[in-house]
Amino acid sequence: MNVKNCRRCGRIFNYIGGQPICPSCREEIEKKFDTVKNYIRENPKVGIPAVCEACEVDSNQIQQWIREERLQLTAESPIGVPCENCGTLIHSGKYCEKCKNELANNLNSAIAKPQTAAPEPQKKPQGNPAMRFLK
Repeated sequence: MNVKNCRRCGRIFNYIGGQPICPSCREEIEKKFDTVKNYIRENPKVGIPAVCEACEVDSNQIQQWIREERLQLTAESPIGVPCENCGTLIHSGKYCEKCKNELANNLNSAIAKPQTAAPEPQKKPQGNPAMRFLK
């Protein structure tokens, strides 16, 4: 049994996996997530500061939900996070489409099977292959 203290409230709980927060704090975060999601649906042109103020949520939490792809925003939305590679404003995930494609191409080229070299021709022995003795 793995017992930890909750990162948010400090209570002791049985840790199973994921974020080290207790079930009651996790439930509270899920309620805030639903509130934020509904608020953004009703107000699609609102920015992060307004969402934080209206829903009483930290901006880092909203950015985390966007990076985890739990919140997916429309292209017209002013809410976004910078791509972790190039800094372009994106509305979902960690990387923009251009960087995703570059990373995938780099991985594919690194994993590509190496070309097998042509076998070297065997050398034929010169002269008589018999054994010789020196005196």
